[in-house]
Amino acid sequence: ILNAALDFTWSRPFRDMTVNALMVSTGLSRSAFYQYFRDLHDLMETLLDMLEGEVLAVTGTWFEGAGDPVVLLNESLAGLVDVCDRLGPILRATEDAAATDERLEKAWTRFVKQFDDAVTTRIEADQAQGLIPNFDARPLAIALNHMNVYTLIEAFGKRPRRKPEPVRDALARIWISTLYGSEWLGKGASNLVRT
Repeated sequence: ILNAALDFTWSRPFRDMTVNALMVSTGLSRSAFYQYFRDLHDLMETLLDMLEGEVLAVTGTWFEGAGDPVVLLNESLAGLVDVCDRLGPILRATEDAAATDERLEKAWTRFVKQFDDAVTTRIEADQAQGLIPNFDARPLAIALNHMNVYTLIEAFGKRPRRKPEPVRDALARIWISTLYGSEWLGKGASNLVRT
């Protein structure tokens, strides 16, 4: 059922999804859907949880901060783009569905906020080490994350998808130059010094 929902969202918006249309593509009965999900919004929340796990797995290295921050950020963004290249319609469908269901809206808000929190914490840690200039980290974290969401939905939210490399390069260019300075584009930050 989850695979059928992902397949559906590659080509059609969430608003067009019905339990009947979804279950026809699985070869299962409509009642089988309700053995696992309360409704389509519950299905979307399950897909969002799946996406969240994959995104956290690939971005955790930069959030944890053990190593060269520019290299780790580059790796995290590459992993994020790879996940969204495979699962991007979940972002688009969840954002769309959140507007019509309070429970899913809360799940979507929680999903985005946890990344706002993690980026804020990482920026503040790098500021404490003198790797990033001092400024209020929270608004920048929110701006960068929301830019990611919009960019990833636009690039990978439906077919045809964009090529991953230019999207990854654009995000890396913006994040690295914004946080660490343009001189670190294409490099590691192991030689960053306190300012």
